Amino acid sequence: MNYKESSYYKLFKFSFIVIISVLLFLGVIVISASARVFKNSKLKDLESNGKLFIKCLEEEYNASGSISSDSIHKLHFYFSNEYRLKIYLYDKDGECILSASDYDEKLLNELAPYNNVLKPSDKTESLSESVKKVVDGKDKRYLDMDSSSLSKNEPYLIYGTKAVLRHDNHESAEKIYILFCGKTDSINKFTQKLIIYYVIIALAAIYLSYVMLKKRMKKLAAYEYDFLRISEKYAKNDFTEKLSTDIDGIPKAITEYINVLAANVENSEDVSKTFIANVSHELRTPMTTIGGFVSGIIDGTIPKSKQSEYLILVNNEIKRLKILISSMLNMTKFESGTMTPNFSETNLTDLVIQTVLMFEKKIEAKNLEVEGLDSDRLIAVADADLIQQVIYNLVENAVKFIDTGGTLSFRIERNDGMNEIAVKNTGEGLTDSEIQQVFDRFYKTDSSRGKDATGLGLGLSISRKIAHLHKGHIVVKSVYGEYTEFILQIPDLKKKEN
Repeated sequence: MNYKESSYYKLFKFSFIVIISVLLFLGVIVISASARVFKNSKLKDLESNGKLFIKCLEEEYNASGSISSDSIHKLHFYFSNEYRLKIYLYDKDGECILSASDYDEKLLNELAPYNNVLKPSDKTESLSESVKKVVDGKDKRYLDMDSSSLSKNEPYLIYGTKAVLRHDNHESAEKIYILFCGKTDSINKFTQKLIIYYVIIALAAIYLSYVMLKKRMKKLAAYEYDFLRISEKYAKNDFTEKLSTDIDGIPKAITEYINVLAANVENSEDVSKTFIANVSHELRTPMTTIGGFVSGIIDGTIPKSKQSEYLILVNNEIKRLKILISSMLNMTKFESGTMTPNFSETNLTDLVIQTVLMFEKKIEAKNLEVEGLDSDRLIAVADADLIQQVIYNLVENAVKFIDTGGTLSFRIERNDGMNEIAVKNTGEGLTDSEIQQVFDRFYKTDSSRGKDATGLGLGLSISRKIAHLHKGHIVVKSVYGEYTEFILQIPDLKKKEN
């Protein structure tokens, strides 16, 4: 698969562009902030050196009484060379009174071995009004990087302030302005180094991000390809392959849900096939019986003396067929929520007896003993057709899974405001796990699979839904190896209406 065709490729490009943009943005911020911090530290150093010079200047002026004395010139020269500064002194009107150009030839020759900064031609104009205004203002100092006050071609770090000089022999004091100027070479070098280091780190980060993102993108693209390929197989009802659930970055729950959905669809396909086969078989059995009896009556195979008996059997098979078809139709109505019971006063005892008669041949074939049909007449408000469907399902299961010669017991009574119909059969019984699943749709116990392959697995599920429609429920009791009993309980709605 070409990973560039994957939907993740656009995300990869976008993420890579975002990373580069973020690194550029961070670079500008980091370099600017670092250069600003470094510049401020240099300005602080310049201010500190300037204050030290002023303190020494005040002491020399106090001793000599003149700003033009050799001691002050030497102090000025030494400070300028020691700290690589340009120092300018201005009078109160802003006129320069001392700079490198004021050194006489004799002094310059004497100090020549130490001269690394000042030159005889180093002159300056009057003090800038902007600097003077700041120094005279509230802050009483000028501290910044400036390219207009001293040189327009090269920026300088400038510390400007004023000092008051006093001499012991004079009562008056002299106010002067002092400008300290330092070169920005160190700042430029620091910024250049910082840029180089950051570019190296950023390029390394970009390369690593590219490698990691590309590797990640290819992995996700491969997963996307598998996802599409497997989904296409699912669409063709091929569920032989499952999605991987251990891909980093893909929520495990998503793939698990899809796999479960595929498994459910696959199971539904199998269940549907089984359901259709079972429905065909279940419908074919009563229709074959009905057809055989009717043909026998028509062609005279069945004598007229027994036709009434066989017509009763045909009628029972038709009722069985009706219940079977109703079960399938009702399941559809239950699923869609459109089932509405038709409540009326119903004789539950008669319904049980009528339903048991439908299984008369099977009961005789298994030589079963039937108990409890002589119960008193029990009337309840219910949907007669739906309740008979429940009774039919319970009796069918009881007869189907009872041992030959076993006992089939019925209990029809009102108990604590509930109308109960209990169907009990001796036999194998149910295990605890089977009891928990016996009402699930299409569920068939392992024993039922062996003894009966024709059931739809819908009977008990439908029966429970019908009981719920009547505000009741079905209870199952079983002792494995002894008996199984299903109890239909519906409330006495007639009493509630009164």
